[in-house]
Amino acid sequence: MKPIFTVHAGEYLVASYVEKRFKKYKVWLPSIDKGVDLLLTSSKSGKQVGLQVKFSKDFLAAHMSPMFHKGLLSCGWWTLSRDKIKKSKADFWIFVLYSFDQPDDPQYLIITPQRLLTILKAIHGNARLINTYFWVTKKHNCWEARGLNKSDQRQIASHTYSNTKRDMTKFLNDWDSIKKVLK
Repeated sequence: MKPIFTVHAGEYLVASYVEKRFKKYKVWLPSIDKGVDLLLTSSKSGKQVGLQVKFSKDFLAAHMSPMFHKGLLSCGWWTLSRDKIKKSKADFWIFVLYSFDQPDDPQYLIITPQRLLTILKAIHGNARLINTYFWVTKKHNCWEARGLNKSDQRQIASHTYSNTKRDMTKFLNDWDSIKKVLK
């Protein structure tokens, strides 16, 4: 075990959220990173869930045109390894979308690695490394937006976009999926 251990911002935000809202679950930090960043356990059921946490700075505030600011809450960018997703030991991956405009309300995209891989393959094919953008609107819809043209991006920001392949809304703040496993 290394003598110094720190958590990154996303792990801290997820652990804090769980501790505040789900008092019956315990949050554990593994001493070695082997693909599970946080472990949640239920003292009532004895079950556990492993989480892989991914964090991105808010690209909306840092890099995007002001025309997107009215309709979007936050935008994150991740480069993911297809192999790491495929071999993941975590039960869920959580993408933390932090907003500089609303720092007390981060959004969490919660998805199994198998489902994540299926969606990314349908959108981006079989690339070994996958760049993905998740955009959350102020109406709390979530989209995978990597590779979209400007017209589609504007439609996301104006809440008129529709594309079932890229719609990630059902995974946005889906803590119920984790609670089901821990019951």
